[in-house]
Amino acid sequence: MSSKKTLRQILDASDKCFLVPCVYDCASNHAVEMCGFPVSLLSGGEVSISRNGVIDYGFTNLTDLEEVISRVASTSAIPLIADIEDGFGGPLAVYRAAKRLAAAGAAAVQLEDSADMEESTKILPRDKYMAKVRAALEALDGTDCLLIARSNADPADPKQMKEGCERLQEAIDLGKERGMYVLAMMVLVGNVEQAAEMAKIVTGPKIFADVRAYKGEDGHYHPSVTMDELTPLGFKMCSSHYTMKAAMEGMLEHGMANFKDQSVAYSFETAPASGIESFSASGMWDPQAYLALENKFTGGDKEYTIVGHQVEDYPKNFKRFDISERL
Repeated sequence: MSSKKTLRQILDASDKCFLVPCVYDCASNHAVEMCGFPVSLLSGGEVSISRNGVIDYGFTNLTDLEEVISRVASTSAIPLIADIEDGFGGPLAVYRAAKRLAAAGAAAVQLEDSADMEESTKILPRDKYMAKVRAALEALDGTDCLLIARSNADPADPKQMKEGCERLQEAIDLGKERGMYVLAMMVLVGNVEQAAEMAKIVTGPKIFADVRAYKGEDGHYHPSVTMDELTPLGFKMCSSHYTMKAAMEGMLEHGMANFKDQSVAYSFETAPASGIESFSASGMWDPQAYLALENKFTGGDKEYTIVGHQVEDYPKNFKRFDISERL
């Protein structure tokens, strides 16, 4: 029996808002779970960049997303939330997408009220969005996959802010009528004052989107809002983008040094997080644990190597998970 917790179990057990990093593939998700984060969120924008090499402009389709979710969720020890943009069409498309992505392993699907993927701040009329919400709820009923209702309404416009909040609370209420747990997200809410305004109308569970930081007078960056500030307002999770930038920064840093030196010595000696002095990241995937599982079946004592070269041990001070649940 799997020890992997559902998203609902994690939310019910938590009494404080917590950070949820955005990921885009199996490697980024693994780095997140190694660090101890309990939940990850598949970023539609970063999937578009990593999978298709293009910006987030509506290029990713359902088949792309279904494959990525299946690969990441099946090798993850933590629940994976999926950003499904506008659901790829009307209510029937949303129904189909939600069913397929729940089956692929998504722990929640995030459905936005965008009227145009190329101009995502234009929001659908409420009746059209609620039809999509009802379709998603019907598709997810009886599964462990939750719905996250997301509005792209602009909090700087009082009328639009009110409308966005009211439709999100309506989505939560529709879920309650079916005995289902729905969370709400207003993606443009960016500070604690706006979060507090949102909480006046959206009384159900909420997610703060894409937390940012600002540069203070001391020259350092500080979070625009903290988990302690969000918790009493009913926010359960706070999404964060950092994995793709961190990966690109690391690859660019190593790339510039190795290109200049025409060597990989820099990569061997530069390992500030893992301590693995090598050009390979294989040790971070605990390869010997895979072979230990195989040896259990064969009775052998096979060790994992890369073309005969010994692979480094799993780095210390990082969370480790049972390999049997990854296969």
